[in-house]
Amino acid sequence: MHLIINNINIFHLLDWFFLVFHFALILFILFGWIWKRLRIYNLIVIVLTLLSWTVLGIWYGFGYCPFTDWHWQVLWELGHTGLPSSYVSYLFQRILSLELSQVFVDWLTGGMAVVAFIFSLIFNVRDFLKRRKRG
Repeated sequence: MHLIINNINIFHLLDWFFLVFHFALILFILFGWIWKRLRIYNLIVIVLTLLSWTVLGIWYGFGYCPFTDWHWQVLWELGHTGLPSSYVSYLFQRILSLELSQVFVDWLTGGMAVVAFIFSLIFNVRDFLKRRKRG
């Protein structure tokens, strides 16, 4: 059942919302540690993401993300089938029209998340130690 308000299919709006929001969230995870004011939020978001992938992954499958799940539900309502197993694969397909090996995308995603986590942790610890030293 498609919800239509003023000739606008709400699922099309939700599709674009999730596409923009989730892509922005990924960029924030990867690069949010660069800006000092955002570092602690970046670290929190990365930790929550890693917990989702692992802890929620126990029940829903490793790498589980609720945003991906919700976006998939919207896309199913729009008639999309055969969606990839990861959101990053979906972004490569939808934005760049690239079909990449799922194993490669999973390693790339995990590797970049770990690198972002390490940078975020290093800079957050450094900032904390500087604040502590100043008193």
